[in-house]
Amino acid sequence: MTPVPIRRDFFTGYGCVFKTRCMYKEVMEGEIVAGILQTITSPRDLGNLSLREMEQLAREIREEIIYTVSKNGGHLASNLGVIELTLALHRVFSSPRDKLIWDVGHQCYTHKLLTQRRDQFHTLRQFGGISGFPRPQESEHDAFGTGHASTSISAGIGMAIARDLDGEDYTVVPIIGDGAMTGGMAFEALNHAGHLKKNLIIVLNDNEMSISPNIGGLACYFNRLRTDPMYYRSRDEIEQLLRKIPPIGNTILKVMDRLKDSLKYLVVPGMLFEELGFIYLGPVDGHDLKSLIYTLKQAKSVKGPVLVHVITRKGKGYRPAEEDADKFHGITSFNVSDGKTTPSNNILTYTEVLGKTLLEEAAKNNKIVAITAAMSSGTGLKEFSVQYPDRFFDVGIAEQHAVTMAAGMARRGYKPVVAIYSTFLQRAYDQILHDVCLQNLPVVFAIDRAGLVGDDGPTHHGLFDYAYLRPIPNMTIMAAKDEDELRSMFKTALQHQGPCAIRYPRGAGIGVPLHKEPPVIPIGKAEVLREGQDIVLIAAGNCTYLAERAAQNLASLEVRATVINARFIKPLDAECILHYCTWTGKVITVEEHVLGGGFGSAVLELLNESNAGSIKLERIGIPDCFVEHGHSEKLRTKYGLTVDYLVSRTLNMLGVRKGRSK
Repeated sequence: MTPVPIRRDFFTGYGCVFKTRCMYKEVMEGEIVAGILQTITSPRDLGNLSLREMEQLAREIREEIIYTVSKNGGHLASNLGVIELTLALHRVFSSPRDKLIWDVGHQCYTHKLLTQRRDQFHTLRQFGGISGFPRPQESEHDAFGTGHASTSISAGIGMAIARDLDGEDYTVVPIIGDGAMTGGMAFEALNHAGHLKKNLIIVLNDNEMSISPNIGGLACYFNRLRTDPMYYRSRDEIEQLLRKIPPIGNTILKVMDRLKDSLKYLVVPGMLFEELGFIYLGPVDGHDLKSLIYTLKQAKSVKGPVLVHVITRKGKGYRPAEEDADKFHGITSFNVSDGKTTPSNNILTYTEVLGKTLLEEAAKNNKIVAITAAMSSGTGLKEFSVQYPDRFFDVGIAEQHAVTMAAGMARRGYKPVVAIYSTFLQRAYDQILHDVCLQNLPVVFAIDRAGLVGDDGPTHHGLFDYAYLRPIPNMTIMAAKDEDELRSMFKTALQHQGPCAIRYPRGAGIGVPLHKEPPVIPIGKAEVLREGQDIVLIAAGNCTYLAERAAQNLASLEVRATVINARFIKPLDAECILHYCTWTGKVITVEEHVLGGGFGSAVLELLNESNAGSIKLERIGIPDCFVEHGHSEKLRTKYGLTVDYLVSRTLNMLGVRKGRSK
């Protein structure tokens, strides 16, 4: 096989250049080229390596990750940024006895390679393969399951408390990024950790700041000073001596304290953490193995809570990822030689359609504002942020704040559009209920990534939003069958004088033409796509076309089905649904959502309240489980969200086969 040409200038840091093991025939055919990574059977093996060998190992891991993500997709920039940090953590601490807790978990690929999963690494994020996030069911080295941000410190405190109650002696190390540190939960946990004074080492992975040589040198001096036992003994002895000669001694002590604090505020960048009760160490170059290992060892020797501030660079070692960390945060398969992804089919994604429609409506109404939680690109708001910077607000990883802030703006006459992924909107449930819906405020929730999202797995599937929004009074919930209907629903939501949620899936739309001026949909009005007297198929959102195709197949079997696009999950079109359900006497609901509390449950409740007891109803959707990772189409096949399965269920309900009675 001819090697793929590679531009060497794409690979940076430690002279990193892709080797044949990542690009040539040997790896593609499953053969292993000798290297240090192949000798690592557990994290304990790192203790036998020299510093030079660990640097070589970092290069090999970097190559392995870039190659695998280029094939499977995944979180590239964040993982390339923590390779040296992960090596240092596993060199200093003893996993699984010591607990390494990865916040969010989208930077755990090096951790997985070091913890008995190298042979399965080619299955990363694939159906039946290893997860892209920490998963305790997968390995004892994954101390805590993660996928959402700002949880690691809280989990770490819980483990530290359990450790001390059990009388055990191990180290708990939460690793949290500067992005996740913007979440309010992280600050709540920091405050509590400083109060408890438990032994806990928090590693702050900061990939935004640069290290100032002058401040860095002074900081290293203070690190040594604060972690040296001689410093603590000398300080205590001097204080005890001075207290024996009051009032002069007390006066000198006060002056010394003020001077000490002034100097620390001047030269130590971590005084926020010091004031919260932490020993602050850093900043440390997160790509300097020697400094990392030394600092982590010092942190391990200190009693009480410690925060180690590490400076890393997202995408380290692969220039396209360094230059565009946002693009390479979560990326599909790409060409390693130039960093380019596979060209799309030019069909707009639902996210892009939302962003385009928002821009059009914002040009007509200066009261429209857009809010997101650290996902401006992911939610399609990037262009809005450029065109209307004064009306765009990225609050960081703080969904609760985003929703209540939107409520405040709505209270003063603005029309906030809160664009957040379905799985992350869960974090703001109380704010949706109390701050928005209780006051019946006109906030629009643009719920992106609803339904199955594929390879990111159970922490990211948006399968619960119907169930957690439907019980809330005043809430209107819509689900778009295609990208054109999404435009109409968005315009409808902007005109509605109460809280409104619009649900739409990840990825490209159907490819339907878009109305230049999308029509407003009457609230609570369903759409009947075809009529048939044998059975009614009622679909929610992106399952509508599935139901339509199933009805076409059924027609060839002499089964006539009515197909209803529900459009509204709340309020339901009771008149339409009851009419067709009563006419056919048989109904199947279809939704890409959990069955418990979902759309089918809403229809079932409607029939029950209307005393339509003779109507037979079946529901197709996601059962009571957390759905694993894998390609969305494979997951839909597994859970029955296919045309063939819907046809089969219909025929079984009717008791017919190929159009004839059994």
